[in-house]
This record gives sequence, structure tokens and C-alpha cells, in this order.
Amino acid sequence: MSAIDIETKRKLREMGATALLEAIEAQDDTLVMGLCFEERIGLVVDEAHSVFNHAKVEGLIRRAGLRYPTADLRRLDLVEERGLNRGVIAQLATCSFIERRHNVVFQGFTGSGKSYLGCALAKQACQHRIRAHYIRMPDLAEAWALARDKPQGQTKFLNKYASFTLLVIDEWLLDHPDENMRSVLLELLERRYDTTSTVFCTQYAKKDWHSRLGSGVHADAIMDRIVHNTIWVDTGNHNMREHAAMNQ
Repeated sequence: MSAIDIETKRKLREMGATALLEAIEAQDDTLVMGLCFEERIGLVVDEAHSVFNHAKVEGLIRRAGLRYPTADLRRLDLVEERGLNRGVIAQLATCSFIERRHNVVFQGFTGSGKSYLGCALAKQACQHRIRAHYIRMPDLAEAWALARDKPQGQTKFLNKYASFTLLVIDEWLLDHPDENMRSVLLELLERRYDTTSTVFCTQYAKKDWHSRLGSGVHADAIMDRIVHNTIWVDTGNHNMREHAAMNQ
């Protein structure tokens, strides 16, 4: 492919086709000698598309706000010792649960790797070009406190957190939500119910959720929107922070 003139380069950049331009300029004539025009164009487009996808995925991961951005479902330690089911983890990695609009709960002792698993699952979703977001429950409550008194604050808050195809809520029920927070949680989970997927990372077993949610009608309604169509994963009682520290 002959060299591209300055004006053509300018037009490609103006159209946002920088990745295509760079792929054309990077093509080594000695390696593609003898290929027809269509074959060379195909190679250029494949390279540009690969770069585009990589940039798209990296952008999704960056905006997901992951606590552990390097988390990876393929690199889990002590899987058998923790009682994790490799088949379940492998199935989650396909992100098919998101297509089915199911939820996931990672429940286990403090330090058992719940946050890491939540981040790894969100990152896996990003790699499937699915819009994901990670937030701690205390930070979600703080975001609500800052939003609720502003004009259209509740609407904007709900629209934001209802829009993520996968939302990871870490430290779920670490604190007892007050009545106002329970109301907005109910509205948020109602909007997400059967349309998106939510991951809950918590140290509390399901039997304790109702009381931590205030034991009233809000607790009933919130539980009803979570417990159905949910994959429950017990992360065990191994202290993974201690394990990581010992292996540094």
C-alpha cells in the first residue's frame, strides 16, 4: 500500500479514524508483498479494530472505578481451599448471567476475597464490553446524601445507578441503612429488577439481611427484589489479605 498523502491523513483524523491511519502506516510492505488490495485492506481493518476494542475495554475498566483494577477471575488463589466452585466461577466469567439479568451474591468472612471477586467480575464484564460500576455501600449512601437535597437530585442519582448493566455493591449492609436510604434502595433495586444485574459483596448471611434492613415493609420489598434469580457464592473463611501479605 503506497504512502498516504498529508490531505488524506488529515481527513482520516477528522473522521476519527486515527486507529485506521496508524494501522495503515504501521503495515510492513515486505510482509504483505504479493497480497491483493482487498487482503491488505482486510489486515489493516483487523488491526485497527483490535486497537479500537482494546481502547474501548480499557475505557470501560477505567470508568468502572474498581477497587482492585488488576483483579482477574483466571488468577484466583486457594480456590479449592476456600470452597469455591471452579465451574460456577467459569460460568460467571462468561457473563451469561448478565444476559439472563440474574444477580450474584459473594458472601463470606471479612478478608475472604469478596471485594476482589466483585471487581474481577466487573472487569470481566468490561472485557465483554458491558458497562459496569463498582461502589462500596458507605460510598453509595454518601452519594445519596449529597444528591437528595439538590434539584432533581433523587432522579439523577437513581438514573445514574440504575443505568449500569452490572452494578457491584461492596460492603452490602455493613451499616444499617436508615429509613430514607431504605426507600431509595428499594426504588433503585426496583428499577434494576429483571432489567440489569447487581452483585452484592457482604459478610452477612441471607438470614441476617432482613433485620439489617429494618425488618419492616421496606426490608420485605428489598429482599424480594434480590433473592430471586440470584447466584449465591460462599467465599469461605480464609483470610486472603493475610495470604496475600505472606506471599509478597
